[in-house]
Amino acid sequence: MSRIGKRPIKVPDKVTVTIEGQNVSVKGAKGTLTRELPPEVIVEQQDDTLMVKRRDESRNARQRHGLSRTLVANMVEGVSKGFQKRLLIQGVGYRAQIQGRNLILNVGYSKPVEIVPPEGIQLAVETNTNVIVSGIDKELVGNQAARIRAVRPPEVYKGKGIRYEGEVIKLKAGKAGKK
Repeated sequence: MSRIGKRPIKVPDKVTVTIEGQNVSVKGAKGTLTRELPPEVIVEQQDDTLMVKRRDESRNARQRHGLSRTLVANMVEGVSKGFQKRLLIQGVGYRAQIQGRNLILNVGYSKPVEIVPPEGIQLAVETNTNVIVSGIDKELVGNQAARIRAVRPPEVYKGKGIRYEGEVIKLKAGKAGKK
């Protein structure tokens, strides 16, 4: 049995959850999220908790049980607190700036790279080298942060590039350190 799927989801006071068949809609202070869950799971609401249960013991139902519970829990957390990812830019002359809603990255290419965020994602720049991606949908926040990092991933010799905050890059020795 899925250990994650069995855990109840605590719903904060200012969050309302609407369940219509397989569609779960969560509304909170930061916005509204809606998701259609697979037919193998059932969501039940009891007072201020949500329980995700399986319809049967089939392999598909067992596979989707924990996933569905985590998706609903992320929706509840997103509309109440929100999510954010921080990116650090390292390299001489590498910098970021905001122009309207768009992010402009100068990371060693001949022209600046412009990134247009999707609806529901906010981009912010602290100093010139720290980028903050925030929003209520955890999946969108993670995807947008990965797209920004993919513009110039950290290279393994000097560590220059865009990395997640707290990400450790294992540096290789160059030709000179090869004795």
